[in-house]
Amino acid sequence: QVQLVESGGGLVQPGGSLRLSCAASGGTVSTYAMGWFRQAPRKQRELVAAITSDGTTNYADSVKGRFTISRDSGKNTWYLQMNSLKPEDTAVYYCNPTDVTLRYAIWDSWDQGTQVTVSS
Repeated sequence: QVQLVESGGGLVQPGGSLRLSCAASGGTVSTYAMGWFRQAPRKQRELVAAITSDGTTNYADSVKGRFTISRDSGKNTWYLQMNSLKPEDTAVYYCNPTDVTLRYAIWDSWDQGTQVTVSS
């Protein structure tokens, strides 16, 4: 059974950067489309960015130009480079395979994610 583990979160000042990682283990996921999602307190979980196995991407409007999703198929790992961070980016970030539209997660389960806090 494939497991995904997110890492790289932390506390950063506005305007700063972080790189999140999503590492897969227990199986091959190289053909998956993978998405980064986030959930802020009292808000619904939302898609941040997604990428197909051939590199097609989709970004939420709120992060376009600031965030970049990428993948290293050899390492079974996906990344989310986050630049110019804003306080409104504060949330728990999760990775989860997405459907072909690159909008919706296809797994029902979510792990603990990684916390990103943007604050001065």
